[in-house]
Amino acid sequence: MTHKDARKIPRQAQEAIRFKAVKAVLDGMSQTEAARLFGVTRTSVCLWVKAYRAQGEQALETKPHGRPRGGRLSSDQARQIVKSVTGRHPDQLRLPGFLWTRDTVAGLIERRFGLQLSRWTVGRYLKTWGLTPQKPIRRAFERNPAQVRYWLQAKYPAIRRQAKEEGAKVYWGDEMGLRSDHAVGRTWGMKGQTPVVRRTGKRFGCNMISAITNQGELNFMVFAKRFSAPVFIEFLSRMARQNKDNGVFLIVDRHRVHTSRKVEDWISEQKGRIRLFYLPAYSPELNPDELLNQDVKGNALGRTKPSTRDDLVKAVRSYLRSRQRRPKVVRNFFQGRHVLYAAA
Repeated sequence: MTHKDARKIPRQAQEAIRFKAVKAVLDGMSQTEAARLFGVTRTSVCLWVKAYRAQGEQALETKPHGRPRGGRLSSDQARQIVKSVTGRHPDQLRLPGFLWTRDTVAGLIERRFGLQLSRWTVGRYLKTWGLTPQKPIRRAFERNPAQVRYWLQAKYPAIRRQAKEEGAKVYWGDEMGLRSDHAVGRTWGMKGQTPVVRRTGKRFGCNMISAITNQGELNFMVFAKRFSAPVFIEFLSRMARQNKDNGVFLIVDRHRVHTSRKVEDWISEQKGRIRLFYLPAYSPELNPDELLNQDVKGNALGRTKPSTRDDLVKAVRSYLRSRQRRPKVVRNFFQGRHVLYAAA
């Protein structure tokens, strides 16, 4: 007997066939005879009977077909969700986690509007709203927004005006440590087989101090010992000698070495030839020299394989000298979104 194509049968008729076939088997008819009688396969009858015995009649009832409909967000509701996602963190809204994910946004929609949407639906909404997954910028809780605004709107413009009046150069300085086991970048390899890069297992490092201007000038010092007040004073002395015809305004963070008594005493002895100014606390993104640090870590260190500390120091010095010969590259460090204010 030819089997019926269930897709061409109304859903109510499909449900009726299931109930009749199961009742016939329960009344003593074999599954093979029931399948022949109702024009279905024996496998279908077997599955229906098994489901009925496990869950009862509800297992034979017709289930909703198609994509589940949890409702649609109105334009006003969508604006509210976008405002919350772009202006707040999940933990501020008493939601789990501190990063927005599709599941977290779905939880916010359900709690606020009572709509249950799948993560895929939420993902389509986010794309429609112009939102994309991005790596966030980390900022310390201790950062004071009022101090940052004061720096951008008043303090730095005053420093720039003063430097222009006195014919001084404005430098931005910072220091960082470099390690032999620092790993950055990616390499091609077969899917599922992580490539192995052979490097020395020894751990050693060095430090560097650098200072840059928005005109493309770069001063640096690479050293193996610990960063201390005498080391910083040596770097400042070099800058003063290299800029003997101009004053130097050096902007740095509030590292304890920068604010130490020894450094303050040395600065006071220079009679204005070199001055220090301090960025707002916990605001490294305002310093263009941080972008030079990232460049050095990613290119001078990440793409070399130093086997000794001397090799590491030589590689970093060589790379920084190459940057000194390319002032356009140094000027580009002032084009970042958070440091563009310092480009002029």
